[in-house]
Amino acid sequence: MTPIASTALATRRRRLSLSRRANLITGATVVTFLVAVALLSLAWTPLPPAKMQIIHKLQPPFAYGVLGTDQFGRDVLSMLMVGCWNSLSTAIIAVAIGGTIGSIVGISAAAFRGLFESLVMRACDVIFALPPILSAMVLGAFIGPGRLTAIIAIATFMVPVFARITLATALQAWSRDYVMAARAIGNSRFTISMRHVLPNIMSQIIVHATIQLGLAVLTEAGLSFLGLGLAPPAPTWGRMLADAQTYLALAPWLAILPGLAIALTVFGFNMLGDGLRDLLDPRERSRR
Repeated sequence: MTPIASTALATRRRRLSLSRRANLITGATVVTFLVAVALLSLAWTPLPPAKMQIIHKLQPPFAYGVLGTDQFGRDVLSMLMVGCWNSLSTAIIAVAIGGTIGSIVGISAAAFRGLFESLVMRACDVIFALPPILSAMVLGAFIGPGRLTAIIAIATFMVPVFARITLATALQAWSRDYVMAARAIGNSRFTISMRHVLPNIMSQIIVHATIQLGLAVLTEAGLSFLGLGLAPPAPTWGRMLADAQTYLALAPWLAILPGLAIALTVFGFNMLGDGLRDLLDPRERSRR
């Protein structure tokens, strides 16, 4: 390789490395900020989020409070802060449950293959045919709308997502030399899965879970928009958007602010997931 080509390749790798670090730093900064706001809302908000002050209704930002008030005179900033906790906590619990179950199913399918793998794939196809919003509507008819309905609906959709990604990565791990060596000395499939396969695919599961958190927040907002999320007066970003429809011309900030919060959250988790993928993927590290 000529010196010019070598210098150009080094420059390109340096730029790629900076880009990967930028994704990780940006995503981590945004997610850390959102988590800090969510935790802060448990101890402090400028005003009680459910406090109505009709005399101050539909005040624009900085006229009354930092971000104004809604049609009932409630402080928008306080509602956004508490809505951040409600949205993140619902999404994290749902992804944790769905990711755990899906990962166990995927690892088991990779270990036993055959009929069990085929049944898992067909079950995943069936669940994928029922989107989380439809599942939440069915659950809402039986147990009513609320956090539990949103969690079950999102977690149910996450199970086949994690089962498929875990199955694909676990099958690759089962073809590695270290797994063949473990089988040669008589280790059981369960032992191999727990000691050798799972530790080597855990980084990919974590990356996928991070990206799915953004989708879970977006889904939770959609469910709340349709009235299938947390029951009033608990504020959620999706319900704030739904309530703002009537006042788009009169008070556009009521829709813009929760919309920006949802977009920022999805952006942060996606950037964090991309950065973690570049950091934890050995193939990416070898290219640096």
